[in-house]
Amino acid sequence: MDEDELAEQLRMTVGELVRAVRPADTMPPGEAAVLGYLDRGGPLTTADLAQQRGVSHQSAAKAVKELLGQGLVRAEDHPSDGRKFLLHLTAAGSRRLAEERRRRAAWIGGAIGDVLDAAERETLAAALPLLSRLTAHLKGQ
Repeated sequence: MDEDELAEQLRMTVGELVRAVRPADTMPPGEAAVLGYLDRGGPLTTADLAQQRGVSHQSAAKAVKELLGQGLVRAEDHPSDGRKFLLHLTAAGSRRLAEERRRRAAWIGGAIGDVLDAAERETLAAALPLLSRLTAHLKGQ
């Protein structure tokens, strides 16, 4: 298999895996993504979130509005730009994100236990650093 065929198989497989895990989610993907970005990157503006997610400002703003209404995110004035707000993950948002992550991990973990034998689990574990390196390289481009 050449690099392009491998890349296409990887893209399809990862995409199918992501879609297969969605039934475990209890919140819309856009909202979960915003919580994840705030958890990993600290306070961000709506524009920052839109840029990092690769979505429109309007789409990010809609997710932010929902999260603010649920008390999962809070806004404070931006220290250097009075037109903007910095968004922070609240304690409730952190708990909700942890719950979503646990649910997804349990969903995938159950499948790993049901389908893969010990040698296959080791192979999967060995592939994770490779996938992380690919991801880091793609993010750096």
